[in-house]
Amino acid sequence: MTALQLLPAGPVPAPTRTTGDRLEILATLMAAPDVEPFLRQDVIVVPPDHPAYGWLCLVPGCQCPQEPGHDYCFVHTKQWRHLRAADKTITDFLRAAEPLNPRAWVDPPPCLICPEIPAWAGNGLCYLHAQRWLSAVGYHRRTTGKKDSHPDFDTWLAHQGPFAGFGTCKVLPCPDRADNPVGLCRRHTTRYEREGRPGGAAPAIKLWRWNQPTATATAIPVAYVNQAAFNHWCHQTPLANRSCGKVSLIGLRPLVKSEIQWAMFHHAHQRAEGMRWPLVWIQYLADQCRQQGANSLVDLDLDRCRQHSRQIAGIMLRYLQLLYFTRQDTKDAGFIETEHFGIRFRDDRGHFDLTGVSQRWLRDLLWEHIATRLTTDPPRSRGVFDRPRRGCLELSAYLEAQTPAGGHDPTVLTGAHMADFVADQRHRAQHGLPTLALPANRHTRKNGPIPATKNQVAVNFNGLRQLLRDAMDTGESDRLGLDRTFIVAIPFGRIPKKRRNPFPDDVARALANDDNLTNLQNLDLDDRGLRDVWEALVDTGRRCSEVLEVRLECVGRLKGIPMFWHDQTKVGNFDEGIRIPERLYQRICERQEKTITRFIQRTGRPPTPRERCEIALFPRRPANRHVRKSISYPWFHKAFRAWVDTLDIAHCVPHQARHTLATNLLKAGANLVHIKRYLGQVSERMAEHYTHIANTDPRLNDALNAVWVTGPGSAASGAILSGGEPMSREEAMALSIDLTCRSTPAEGGFCTFQPVVNGDACPWNLDCHNCDKFVLSGADLVYWHRKREHWRMLAEGAPDSATADYLHGLFEPTARAIAGLERALEAVGLLDEALALDLRRPQDYFGRVWATAFRAQELAQAEAGEVA
Repeated sequence: MTALQLLPAGPVPAPTRTTGDRLEILATLMAAPDVEPFLRQDVIVVPPDHPAYGWLCLVPGCQCPQEPGHDYCFVHTKQWRHLRAADKTITDFLRAAEPLNPRAWVDPPPCLICPEIPAWAGNGLCYLHAQRWLSAVGYHRRTTGKKDSHPDFDTWLAHQGPFAGFGTCKVLPCPDRADNPVGLCRRHTTRYEREGRPGGAAPAIKLWRWNQPTATATAIPVAYVNQAAFNHWCHQTPLANRSCGKVSLIGLRPLVKSEIQWAMFHHAHQRAEGMRWPLVWIQYLADQCRQQGANSLVDLDLDRCRQHSRQIAGIMLRYLQLLYFTRQDTKDAGFIETEHFGIRFRDDRGHFDLTGVSQRWLRDLLWEHIATRLTTDPPRSRGVFDRPRRGCLELSAYLEAQTPAGGHDPTVLTGAHMADFVADQRHRAQHGLPTLALPANRHTRKNGPIPATKNQVAVNFNGLRQLLRDAMDTGESDRLGLDRTFIVAIPFGRIPKKRRNPFPDDVARALANDDNLTNLQNLDLDDRGLRDVWEALVDTGRRCSEVLEVRLECVGRLKGIPMFWHDQTKVGNFDEGIRIPERLYQRICERQEKTITRFIQRTGRPPTPRERCEIALFPRRPANRHVRKSISYPWFHKAFRAWVDTLDIAHCVPHQARHTLATNLLKAGANLVHIKRYLGQVSERMAEHYTHIANTDPRLNDALNAVWVTGPGSAASGAILSGGEPMSREEAMALSIDLTCRSTPAEGGFCTFQPVVNGDACPWNLDCHNCDKFVLSGADLVYWHRKREHWRMLAEGAPDSATADYLHGLFEPTARAIAGLERALEAVGLLDEALALDLRRPQDYFGRVWATAFRAQELAQAEAGEVA
């Protein structure tokens, strides 16, 4: 990673926080009383049971360090993997696991004789005294002739004198004590000998000849072949890393040392659970900082780091960026951090890179636009800011290539430049040419520009239009000298409002087939609940996020009825409950047991009642030690797409399940109020967006259109003009007429006045509801029900009873017409079907079913037997 560079556009003030400033800030933060004292030391010694950086094996009584990234030591981790493969639980493992002791000292105690030298052997002796003890044992066996005998250990100890301490290991980052006269710890001594003893350092005399008096211990002299080579080796040799609960920051420069210390503290106190940081990985990062001579983590070449250390360094840099840059600094540097405004979007780091906008004036407008929205009205997601950002990236790239001076001087830009930009964008969208700027999505940015689409161009236009219009309203464009014609030349991008269709019958059958659902379950290798999520979406019609984010305690019975509890965060409804099928209730209960088992596998105990309300029903795998994070939508959608691709069906997405359920509810008799409440919609208009009623039953449509009554403006409103009894095909052909020729659609019914049908102007100024030529159709019953409710609300809201009586009397003819239509439909058994239909769509009038009806008089004669 390289340091952020300011764009060369105009004078930029010097950075407000230099190296000294940053070091002072970190020192102040580390002096806070809630910072653990061990984090302030050059050698960080972490307690074995630390909640964030604990390093001891979690098997009770085991003294071995954890395997990096795991909860247990190497031996116990291997044992647990074998038991888990055999379908054993963590409880079975912990019951059978035996505590272990490490083969080597984790933190060796002092020698029994030399208090300043660490013990080396299991009998508590340092390396030198251990060698002397072995020599004493050998001498005793030779003199006594007994191979298995040895001298009395305590008597031997009483005659030994201590050696002088050798100090700390001479290898620069090593914090351990040396155990030999050369001045190296045991691990670096082994490495020194393995690398051929550079410099030839060795004791000047044989150690067995060195007799030290007990009272005055003196140092053993050391001889060198090349002392400079030995010192160079000590300076360049890295730390002998091992899991011992220590992180050595010796030899690091002050700033990078403070950065690591503060980042460790900040990460340990994050409210949201993040990536685990084993101490060994942090030590590898510190070693790289030492080897590269980095003054700060910003100077570190991350490509030379190990994978896990590189990830930790990236997280540390994100933490530090919020400290090192003020809001004004981010504006100068070309990015914006949402956490500077107290906003953090879900599953997003809150960083917007604006350096792709090369014109300083345009970049400042974009920065101010985002900052103003974050301050006054923060949105729910970052998409609101990605749209103007993407539009500015496209405009910036075009201005840089096609305008004078690269567009850096706003005073020379005119409406013609914007018109050329608009034409270029439309040309790229029409011919599928690549975009000028890189994609905003960081996951696809590495693949370069993507082909432009009409929708994307429209989104870019709208984002730029909003940005520049706001600049014009606030007077910022006048201050910059930006021509007004440049702003108004950008058009409004018309984005077609499309909606998903319900699942066709063949697709619905394929997506609900048991064999196909089994194949979907097989894609869930970790058994995170992929099939359960899909079945819940189908049965409940919830939004994907509402199902994915449910907690463990999400189902229950209310007076024997199975209920599903969830949060509708999009509309601000929390802890909403809906009724669910018994089959889905049982599936969720089975998933609860699996999630509880997973929790027990991690913690070795069942969850508490409070934890059951916090645990995710569908937990994700990475960075989720407490089982509180749910699987993500990209993970679910990727698996769903892979499953659908194996089926011989049309393209479909999970959200269509919501449209399908809404349409089925409407067809089953639910009105829009019921659908709005059940699906958690913000309005009835949104409920209409999700309901699709283009009824495909020919007999129902023909029958409904054949039931006509007179309109509210006729002399006898509500009188039946035609019947709905079935007749033969010959009789129907003889009586049928084409409504497109003998009548014309009107609001809530049909007009039968022939001059208007023939195309002439209406002499009553389209006052259809007060016209005796207007008739009601059975397919319009829902429309008139809504009219009746509207008039009732008006009457109830009247200021006095006289006004209410007047409104009721004014609507009385219409009420009689509606009642007559209901009686007619009930008589032919079509009332329920008529109530299930939604409002007509304009395209319905072009279908034969909706455009064919019969003369009322001839139908009446057919019922009386007057037609041959």
